[in-house]
Amino acid sequence: MAASELYTKYARVWIPDPEEVWKSAELLKDYKPGDKVLQLRLEEGKDLEYCLDPKTKELPPLRNPDILVGENDLTALSYLHEPAVLHNLKVRFIDSKLIYTYCGIVLVAINPYEQLPIYGEDIINAYSGQNMGDMDPHIFAVAEEAYKQMARDERNQSIIVSGESGAGKTVSAKYAMRYFATVSGSASEANVEEKVLASNPIMESIGNAKTTRNDNSSRFGKYIEIGFDKRYRIIGANMRTYLLEKSRVVFQAEEERNYHIFYQLCASAALPEFKTLRLGNANYFHYTKQGGSPVIDGVDDAKEMVNTRQACTLLGISDSYQMGIFRILAGILHLGNVEFASRDSDSCTVPPKHEPLTIFCDLMGVEYDEMAHWLCHRKLATATETYIKPISKLHAINARDALAKHIYANLFNWIVDHVNKALHATVKQHSFIGVLDIYGFETFEINSFEQFCINYANEKLQQQFNMHVFKLEQEEYMKEQIPWTLIDFYDNQPCINLIEAKMGVLDLLDEECKMPKGSDDSWAQKLYNTHLNKCALFEKPRLSNKAFIIKHFADKVEYQCEGFLEKNKDTVYEEQIKVLKSSKFKLLPELFQDEEKVLSPTSATPSGRVPLSRTAVKPAKARPGQASKEHKKTVGHQFRNSLHLLMETLNATTPHYVRCIKPNDFKFPFTFDEKRAVQQLRACGVLETIRISAAGFPSRWTYQEFFSRYRVLMKQRDVLGDRKQTCKNVLEKLIQDKDKYQFGKTKIFFRAGQVAYLEKIRADKLRAACIRIQKTIRGWLMRKKYMRMRKAAITIQRHVRGYQARCYAKFLRRTRAAITIQKFQRMYVVRKRYQCMRAATIALQALLRGYMVRNKYQMMLREHKSVIIQKHVRGWLARVHYRRTLKAIVYLQCCYRRMMAKRELKKLKIEARSVERYKKLHIGLENKIMQLQRKIDEQNKEYKSLLEKMSNLEITYSTETEKLRNDVERLRMSEEEAKNATNRVISLQEEIAKLRKELHQTQSEKKTIEEWADKYKQDTEQLVSELKEQNTLLKTEKEELNRRIHDQAREITESMEKKLVEETKQLELDLNDERLRYQNLLNEFSRLEERYDDLKDEMNLMVSIPKPGHKRTDSTHSSNESEYTFSSEITEAEDLPVRMEEPSEKKAPLDMSLFLKLQKRVTELEQEKQSLQDELDRKEEQALRAKAKEEERPPIRGAELEYESLKRQELESENKKLKNELNELQKALTETRAPEVTAPGAPAYRVLLDQLTSVSEELEVRKEEVLILRSQLVSQKEAIQPKNTMTDATILLEDVQKMKDKGEIAQAYIGLKETNRLLESQLQSQKKSHENELESLRGEIQSLKEENNRQQQLLAQNLQLPPEARIEASLQHEITRLTNENLDLMEQLEKQDKTVRKLKKQLKVFAKKIGELEVGQMENISPGQIIDEPIRPVNIPRKEKDFQGMLEYKKEDEQKLVKNLILELKPRGVAVNLIPGLPAYILFMCVRHADYLNDDQKVRSLLTSTINGIKKVLKKRGDDFETVSFWLSNTCRFLHCLKQYSGEEGFMKHNTPRQNEHCLTNFDLAEYRQVLSDLAIQIYQQLVRVLENILQPMIVSGMLEHETIQGVSGVKPTGLRKRTSSIADEGTYTLDSIIRQLNSFHSVMCQHGMDPELIKQVVKQMFYIIGAVTLNNLLLRKDMCSWSKGMQIRYNVSQLEEWLRDKNLMNSGAKETLEPLIQAAQLLQVKKKTDEDAEAICSMCNALTTAQIVKVLNLYTPVNEFEERVLVSFIRTIQVRLRDRKDSPQLLMDAKHIFPVTFPFNPSSLALETIQIPASLGLGFISRV
Repeated sequence: MAASELYTKYARVWIPDPEEVWKSAELLKDYKPGDKVLQLRLEEGKDLEYCLDPKTKELPPLRNPDILVGENDLTALSYLHEPAVLHNLKVRFIDSKLIYTYCGIVLVAINPYEQLPIYGEDIINAYSGQNMGDMDPHIFAVAEEAYKQMARDERNQSIIVSGESGAGKTVSAKYAMRYFATVSGSASEANVEEKVLASNPIMESIGNAKTTRNDNSSRFGKYIEIGFDKRYRIIGANMRTYLLEKSRVVFQAEEERNYHIFYQLCASAALPEFKTLRLGNANYFHYTKQGGSPVIDGVDDAKEMVNTRQACTLLGISDSYQMGIFRILAGILHLGNVEFASRDSDSCTVPPKHEPLTIFCDLMGVEYDEMAHWLCHRKLATATETYIKPISKLHAINARDALAKHIYANLFNWIVDHVNKALHATVKQHSFIGVLDIYGFETFEINSFEQFCINYANEKLQQQFNMHVFKLEQEEYMKEQIPWTLIDFYDNQPCINLIEAKMGVLDLLDEECKMPKGSDDSWAQKLYNTHLNKCALFEKPRLSNKAFIIKHFADKVEYQCEGFLEKNKDTVYEEQIKVLKSSKFKLLPELFQDEEKVLSPTSATPSGRVPLSRTAVKPAKARPGQASKEHKKTVGHQFRNSLHLLMETLNATTPHYVRCIKPNDFKFPFTFDEKRAVQQLRACGVLETIRISAAGFPSRWTYQEFFSRYRVLMKQRDVLGDRKQTCKNVLEKLIQDKDKYQFGKTKIFFRAGQVAYLEKIRADKLRAACIRIQKTIRGWLMRKKYMRMRKAAITIQRHVRGYQARCYAKFLRRTRAAITIQKFQRMYVVRKRYQCMRAATIALQALLRGYMVRNKYQMMLREHKSVIIQKHVRGWLARVHYRRTLKAIVYLQCCYRRMMAKRELKKLKIEARSVERYKKLHIGLENKIMQLQRKIDEQNKEYKSLLEKMSNLEITYSTETEKLRNDVERLRMSEEEAKNATNRVISLQEEIAKLRKELHQTQSEKKTIEEWADKYKQDTEQLVSELKEQNTLLKTEKEELNRRIHDQAREITESMEKKLVEETKQLELDLNDERLRYQNLLNEFSRLEERYDDLKDEMNLMVSIPKPGHKRTDSTHSSNESEYTFSSEITEAEDLPVRMEEPSEKKAPLDMSLFLKLQKRVTELEQEKQSLQDELDRKEEQALRAKAKEEERPPIRGAELEYESLKRQELESENKKLKNELNELQKALTETRAPEVTAPGAPAYRVLLDQLTSVSEELEVRKEEVLILRSQLVSQKEAIQPKNTMTDATILLEDVQKMKDKGEIAQAYIGLKETNRLLESQLQSQKKSHENELESLRGEIQSLKEENNRQQQLLAQNLQLPPEARIEASLQHEITRLTNENLDLMEQLEKQDKTVRKLKKQLKVFAKKIGELEVGQMENISPGQIIDEPIRPVNIPRKEKDFQGMLEYKKEDEQKLVKNLILELKPRGVAVNLIPGLPAYILFMCVRHADYLNDDQKVRSLLTSTINGIKKVLKKRGDDFETVSFWLSNTCRFLHCLKQYSGEEGFMKHNTPRQNEHCLTNFDLAEYRQVLSDLAIQIYQQLVRVLENILQPMIVSGMLEHETIQGVSGVKPTGLRKRTSSIADEGTYTLDSIIRQLNSFHSVMCQHGMDPELIKQVVKQMFYIIGAVTLNNLLLRKDMCSWSKGMQIRYNVSQLEEWLRDKNLMNSGAKETLEPLIQAAQLLQVKKKTDEDAEAICSMCNALTTAQIVKVLNLYTPVNEFEERVLVSFIRTIQVRLRDRKDSPQLLMDAKHIFPVTFPFNPSSLALETIQIPASLGLGFISRV
């Protein structure tokens, strides 16, 4: 297929960009051949037209599919070109935080400028033993590949680490060496690997410095050869250095530092040992302050100085030499402060007594005057004479600096030599791995001699790299039998010839150095003349005559000629060196002892100096004769020779390449600068590797992988049985051009772009299939949805229409009802309104009329009143007017009358004077007198009538007067009374006024009081309301407080319970930690013990070599060794604070004070018991002695026999009677016991019943013993007196018949009578003792009843107490109860002990009597009587032999027992044919017999031999699972037997009575139980290691790589580093393999009779190993982190869970160990987009650490285009949410972790006496007892 056909619409391409180097764009329309412009759209949405080059018409490079972005290997990309490489590296570095990437055979390492947790020992263990392509790219993978190829191919290896300053070369080389040191270990105990790693701090301190690009930049190149022996363990190392930058000693650029060692010295100047160096701050010295940056952030120079000194000590540099080194370095610093004063332009001098020079001379041990003189002068030698010439100040400063650089360079070489001596291998080196840490290609604004040498070295390395890549490509093609076509690749040999060939740059430089008047300008002209216009790689700058340009493989570099000659000659004044050689300081001459006189290359050279810039350390030690000649070589010549030697070394090894890339120049963490990255990729040869790969067939697939990936492109008829032919047929159809691919032997080779074309076809096919599936499913879904919607719509319509009809009918009914209601309502409303209006009208009328009448009335009233007022006013006015008028009239009349009277008077006076007047007067008087007379008559008449009336009136008046007088009297009295009343009224009025005043005051007071009362009432009401509110609040608060108290109590209870649970868990964790620590110590102890045995065997072997023949070991050796082993194990056991054999059950929390009190009380009781025991033993011994004295008197033989017979019968009857009575007592107690006694809380009754049961069992045992004694006595009587072997009646008759004499009969009768009396007295005493015992038991029952009643009373009292007092009281009561119970139990135990001892002593007495009788009878019977008297046969019933469950063996057969039962036993035969744990039972029965014999030596010897035998067989066959499982099971069974039959109450309660009879009686083997427990722990750990070794190769393949669900996770295109195929080929492990292996393990353990709890622990450990190894590989393999792989893992885990269910092991805790793996698989499958998803992930993944979650998200890779990548922002969200989680920063799980094992007690129900010993074991020398 033509490449142009891929440029279709929506295809993505890369176009050049000045800022980002390459930008991504998308085609807007298809490209057609002949188009000059491409229509593109950038990612930011901008459209542009991209013009093609009219000459080349080269199309822009295509972009890879998204599923290939972020691949581990760049060669896996479909399109191999610069932008694809750059983008892939950027995505891995920025998005996934992955700093390592493969590029074919090259590992590209990008400096993250941040500490990453990917270099721990767990990571090293994860990469150890793995193929390079099976894990994610890592420096450890390269190191492992080198180590593996060294061991496999037996060929030396090299790791070439290159890159520019700050790219991380030194760190990468350091980690590679750490990997070798960790994986291989050392061949001796000298810890060579530690020394190899210790060389790094030293070399970094003297060879590294801070630059603007790197805080720890290596300013020299080094090649370290790490030597290995035949077993590939480190034995030594050797270091070669190249081109040290000496100029840094005397000059540093801005923001740079000198070598670290100077600043470390200054930081440690205050130390006492450094006082003599007279150092100070780094800013004080000229050589350390020029850069202006004496401190590195985050680096403590004083601490680094301590590390440097420790490393020197580890490498064997003594303290004196260290102080010498520091002295020289301090001298260099002081030398830099030496100043010069100019005399004139050609001479200078040192100031007198110049302090820096004085200190320098004191430190160096040289004369001040000589040094001061030769610093300012030089010696010139001619052919005839020598003279001394002063030098200028500038020359003196240069000479001072040259001396300082020379001293430092020699010191550097001296330290390197001493490091090499310390690392020198003491044994022969078999192979080595070299680590080359060398500078990368450099180009600066000003490039000088240093850059020229560096770039020259990189040209040589690039040539070697190209040849190696070319060679690998050729080998691959030849191996696959593909026609080899020459691949055109860049060959930089012309550039190398330009530099190093004859008349090359270096040759012309050396030639110019030999010229008397050679200069940089003349050398430049020679270069122009020789190479300009003759060599295409050499150019001359346009604007300079002192520079030249060389076209290197990476870039053009312009070199400035100035300083080339001086740096190439690099000499120092000879006289200064002579002064230093004459030093009294012994270390200083050592630095120059190998040097000859330092001169210029020719005697005519004006100056003689040693190199100024960088120097080449001699790679190999030169021969003495060549020292002078070699030393005269120029720097360039030396560097060229050392470089040639390095290339020879590299060519003789298999190289591995690490290219370090610096992502930015600002040391920002995880910041990627595309320009700088591309520049370095071009310079380091990565793109050249890509170009070489792309020139041939870069994409390579195995046939199986191709078939799996592109099966979707095949039809069913195309699939054949032969995969190879199938692939050929398909490819011929898909790709027409056969030159685009080749069929190899095992792989298909594709040209560049063909895989992308196949991927495009596959994606189109899958997309079409997806569209068809989506179309069908969507149609089906839509139809289903439509049918559901239609059905739902019809249903809804039906319901809606019915609802509407019902609503309409309801509406009609409501309308009709509403009308009726409206009618009545309106009528009602109108009527109400009318009635209201009528009532209102009437009311208004009434009011209006009333108002009008009232107004009229008021008006009439006002008129009437006004009339009255007018009347009175008018009357008053009339009266006033009348009075005034009357008064005026009267006054006028008076005035007038006065005037008239005056006139009359005047007239009268005048008339009086006349008669007539008198006449007239008399006439008038007569008339008047007549009138008066008549008047008087009338008046008299009236007077008479008046008198009559008056008399009447007088009468009336008198009566009336009397009445009035009476009335007056009465009135007077009334008046008096009125006066009195008035006075009283006045007083009353006064009182009233007073009272009114008081009333007023009272009212005011009342008002005040009322106001106050109102106020008080208001206040009171307010207060009451407030109080009510407060009361309500208080109630609510009370309720709230009660609720809170309740909640708090509940919370406290819950928290206490939680805390208790946590503390319990913590205690369990601490216990597990202690167990783990102890078991690790046991593991270490067993390892050291094995090491000791191996060394002992080696020593014995070495001792036995000079003397051929067999040397017999001392017989005491094994026993001594056993004793040593036992004692050491016991010591280990004593140090253990926790007994490991006890079950790990959860115990309730214990009050320590109570525990200590009880413990103290138990100790006192034990002491008291011991004293009572001693006293009892003493009394019994006295009684026995007294009894023995009585029995010494010889009794009559017949009477004694009869006595014994009768005594036995009586004892039997008495025992039966006692047994019956005890049964009756027990029955009575059971029937009549009180409820409180029989309650579960009253253990006393159970103790009593147990005691009665044990007593009855003891009586039964004694009965059997008496029967045995009786049978023995009968047999003895048969042997002694044959005649008396009949029944008792026959014997009695015969005896009576034989007694002729009556005296004998009487004597016999008297004896029998005495015997009967004696028996009767004994029977009475027994009966009495039994009654006493019965009475005591009844008393105990009564006391128990009382105790129970008292406890009930106490309980009732306690319930009335508050909770605190209740707890205290119950605690006190519990203490008392436990103490009393303890005392009662101790008393019962003492009684039982007494009974047992008494019966034992009785048995001993009986045995002694039997022995005495036997001896006496044998003495009394003559031989003749035995022969003469015939023996009558008697039918005595024999019981079957009752075995005691013991095995007897002889002491000398012990080794044979161990050999047959342990060392040579085949576990498979025993497990199949015999009972489980048979060897353990046999060994314990042997121990029982030794215990029965009370032979402590035999017990100790047997147990020690057993333990050593088990250790020996496990050491011999320790890698066999069956053997280890078998002996773990038997060791545990042996341990359980020792516990079960130890006689301890806690273990005996699980036994049957018969088993309790088999308990050990004489020895306490608790210490040996601890030793056996430790041995079981060691065996368990060995079993886990065997399991791990068997499962390890299966786990990754079966759990991760194998596709259990076929076709889910298709195969992605892979690169040069092929991974293990996921297809189940022959020999590939699958999940079924793991499950079959688990079945095998489980069946073997079950066959061996291993304890179920122990099997659960083994299964839990196996599942932990499976989960940890799987998760660790998942975290280190990017290709495994996908959605489909998560589904595979979950399916595999479900199969393992199913296996657990089948085996009933779900409660073993094994499933929980898989929880991290399950959560990781879920994490691969859940959505990873929104914040809700982040929250769900954080809550779901609680078993994973934050580092693991982030790692999985970073590694998540889509397998198909339909999956989406995880956004960086989402990962940041996860990190923010998890930042408060406190978990381990460790990335990987500890796959080597072993859970602490426990051995819960598991008693056996097997009776020892029933065990049969099979003949197949070869144990015929032991017998059952």
